[in-house]
Amino acid sequence: MSLQKKLLKSELTAELNSILNYWSERTLDDKNGGFVGQIDFNDHQIANAEKGSVLNARILWTFSASYQTTKNENHKNLAKRAFEYLAAYFYDTQFGGLFWSINEDKTPKDTKNQIYALAFAIYGLSEYYAISKEERALEMAKNLYAKIQEHSYDSINKGYFEAFTRDWQPIEDLRLSAKDANEKKTMNTHLHIIEAYANLYKVWKDEKLLKDSIELLETIEKHFINPETGHLHLFFDENWIEKPDVISYGHDIEAAWLLQQCAEISGNETLIANFKKHAVHIAEATKEGIDSDGGLWYEYDPEKGKLISEKHWWPQAEALIGYYNAYQLTRNEEYLDIVYKIWKFTKKYMIDKQNGEWYWGVYGDYSIMKKDKAGFWKCPYHNGRACLELIARIQD
Repeated sequence: MSLQKKLLKSELTAELNSILNYWSERTLDDKNGGFVGQIDFNDHQIANAEKGSVLNARILWTFSASYQTTKNENHKNLAKRAFEYLAAYFYDTQFGGLFWSINEDKTPKDTKNQIYALAFAIYGLSEYYAISKEERALEMAKNLYAKIQEHSYDSINKGYFEAFTRDWQPIEDLRLSAKDANEKKTMNTHLHIIEAYANLYKVWKDEKLLKDSIELLETIEKHFINPETGHLHLFFDENWIEKPDVISYGHDIEAAWLLQQCAEISGNETLIANFKKHAVHIAEATKEGIDSDGGLWYEYDPEKGKLISEKHWWPQAEALIGYYNAYQLTRNEEYLDIVYKIWKFTKKYMIDKQNGEWYWGVYGDYSIMKKDKAGFWKCPYHNGRACLELIARIQD
């Protein structure tokens, strides 16, 4: 192993510990249980902040996955804390879904069933089952999978619909967030459903789950990957008519490695071969979003010919994995050089050296984006996973 690779692995190991320490020490809600709903840019906890199911599920996944590397009992205990809180307050025992958010006092706030959130719960629950063998966690994951297949799966055109009311009725606003198009099928949700199904299959070798996973990978390949440009299509109606939108460099490079990993878990040789090719093609396409400083820009609007001149934390994390994966597939040193440059950029601009964790991002002039350090979307999953993936991958 080269000295540069050894140094990268050492620094990522230290950064993983730093991220986990931040979430262990700063985010526990000692008053109401679980984890706090929001910490602002200045590292102040926001009183009475609502708590999001996606954040809780991502915390559950992060500490569960990290325990397998760190063997730190505190990480296992925090995974247990996240699991018990999700099971008690987010999991809907009446209708069999997951509340989108709850109030600080643990009462439901937004009760819609956003399939994206159910997927992350499956992802976290299956990872927790892997370290705990807690049967209740596996049963919850299996139940959420069944609900997605029962209500969200499009038996006519394939793919999955975005959201429903608490009792699984149609809902007018399907969006994950205000910036998204209000469309019935999105790349983002499909990517995280397959991520969840693959993780569940690792601990539950169910033939129907495998069949559903393979079909979903085929659907993603058919509709979401542009074979000419290597970028992803983001939004569609129920009939797979696209609503053109931005190029999302972060989602491109995340999908590059993650879909390959899901194909490998499926064991389907055709899909594995296809998604290895896609992984390199998408990585090549995403290179257009890398700035001269090594950072990955957020988005590009082709219609306006306009770059969204922000560099967010999570695309840097996903790019570390995506380009290291491309290097592993091709042994092309150019991809390894990109990894080093992204990590150098991340160390310089993303990591809060005083308080720990990563900033939301920086603008084009390198001024810091004054948004959450922890919150609905700001979590330890992207950067924690980047550290875990590269620690495991850097072997030679």
